[in-house]
Amino acid sequence: MFAGTQEPDLILISPEEAGFRIDKLLAARFPGYSRTYFQNLIDTNSVLLNGQPVKKREIPQVGDEVEVCFQLTPELKLDPEPMDLEILYEDEHLIAINKPAGLVVHPAPGHWTGTFVNALLAHCQNLAPGDDPLRPGIVHRLDKDTSGVLIAAKTRETHQKLIEMFSSRKMEKQYLAICCGRPPNGPVNAPIGRHPVNRKEMTVTPEGKESISHIQVAAFNEQLSLTLIRPLTGRTHQIRVHLKYLGHPVLGDQTYGNSRLNQSLAPQRQLLHAYRLSFIHPITGQPLHLYAPIPDDMKVWMKSLCGPTLCEPALSALRV
Repeated sequence: MFAGTQEPDLILISPEEAGFRIDKLLAARFPGYSRTYFQNLIDTNSVLLNGQPVKKREIPQVGDEVEVCFQLTPELKLDPEPMDLEILYEDEHLIAINKPAGLVVHPAPGHWTGTFVNALLAHCQNLAPGDDPLRPGIVHRLDKDTSGVLIAAKTRETHQKLIEMFSSRKMEKQYLAICCGRPPNGPVNAPIGRHPVNRKEMTVTPEGKESISHIQVAAFNEQLSLTLIRPLTGRTHQIRVHLKYLGHPVLGDQTYGNSRLNQSLAPQRQLLHAYRLSFIHPITGQPLHLYAPIPDDMKVWMKSLCGPTLCEPALSALRV
């Protein structure tokens, strides 16, 4: 187990990497971070080899699995970066924004700057630190190419209560997706775990954790559908994995999608939008219903499915 709450970066040792010490191997795999930096991570049990703590002199073998939890050290800094944020709601306890596609939520390998966390640090002068130094204020995540409602906590008390609300399913989430084909209406109850071969991907598997999504098709044609998804659980990539499992993946999804339709229709990103988030304010007790305006790129696809009204009759059912 890692000391922090951050999600690890997972790699498999290739034949070219076998035979090297793990600290040297990691420095080569992640250019820009020194061997000393990875030695510090190893010393704090932030690197696991096949699920176990590792020594810096250890030499992994081909096919071994290495998990790395990147940490803030003197070598890495988390700097405030002013950005234009589309704020949906804000008070002294929390903030909600409409995250644009392409914005990374928190620092990670390859994205140490320009993230929502950097913007949050610039926007909130007294943001309380959380248990994870790389993710202050963060209580949930959206994939880089997913747009929509994203909330963050400003205080330690709010942070703890929001995390508890997400884990206890007290957040009502609704997403919009442009899907390939027409998925069936109704619940999907299919456990999700890590893919046994492609370890950076998730998949439906009997060994996975309980994962439940409710699906409603709002409009469709012979190729695509506008789909409303309400995830009851919050597994990594849950909506994308469930729609792939049904045979109707999100259009533009480069990991779980339909490569033929992705290539022929050429969307610029995965067409998934966190449309609505409803919950009871953890401090004031007031109900909050947060909506993220539909981004322009999704409106284009929706017009082809629904006409110029942009599916408002279908979407109005969500506003309850």
